[in-house]
Amino acid sequence: MNRRDALSLAAPALLATATRATEAHGEPFKHPPMEGPPLQIAMLLYPSFFTLDVINPQTFFKGLGNVNVFHVAKTREPVAGDLGIPFVAQHDFDSCPRDPDILFVPGGLKGTIPAMGDRATIDFLADRGSRAKYVTSVCTGSLLLGAAGLLKGYKATSYWMVRDLLPLFGAELVKQRVVIDRNRITGGGATAGLDFGLTLASVIRGADYAKMLQLAIEYDPHPAFDAGAPETAPGRIVDHLWEMRDGEIKAVREAATAAAKNLGKG
Repeated sequence: MNRRDALSLAAPALLATATRATEAHGEPFKHPPMEGPPLQIAMLLYPSFFTLDVINPQTFFKGLGNVNVFHVAKTREPVAGDLGIPFVAQHDFDSCPRDPDILFVPGGLKGTIPAMGDRATIDFLADRGSRAKYVTSVCTGSLLLGAAGLLKGYKATSYWMVRDLLPLFGAELVKQRVVIDRNRITGGGATAGLDFGLTLASVIRGADYAKMLQLAIEYDPHPAFDAGAPETAPGRIVDHLWEMRDGEIKAVREAATAAAKNLGKG
């Protein structure tokens, strides 16, 4: 039997194998086109921001392809997050592109308190957020969006200890890990930044592309304990954390109340 005859006999079997593979795995994944100008993604920095709130979403932002991800702060001087690691912004408030595709705000209880009262920061968010295609946040970053008047009439979420403050800014609180309301996408606290980033990736590039990014970073969480939310953590742990952070939470509430009053004056 010559090679041509052998291939002819094998062809049906190969076709059947390919058909079974397609049925098992679905249609082959097609990488979405990355045409046009790069997406402009502005990530706000401010003193004592929660470092994970920046690192986790940026992991997915960079994976989107054809993007320009940059940090923006009041000045281009180094800005230290809660871990003391300095970040250097590529843009200050004046040089930041006027029409970002994505405006992102991280949280952090300690840093959010003064940031809500910083006129320059709030004015910057109000301005860029009025034109951004997507206005987004993780953790208490949504309080800053609220203080800038960007969540009025929108559903949103925040860090669980202070998310009840969102209605002060005219937002509708939704107790979910990630909340999408039109072009507003907000995430819960800290580690929710990964779920937020994955969700946003699916909005921008499609579900299959987001799944590819998830697999690429092996995001397959299996926490050692089921205590990552107040609804599942032991009551004694929840109570202790409230006691530990009592002063800080009160300060956030005072800052949010003052920011809401200033928003009303505007």
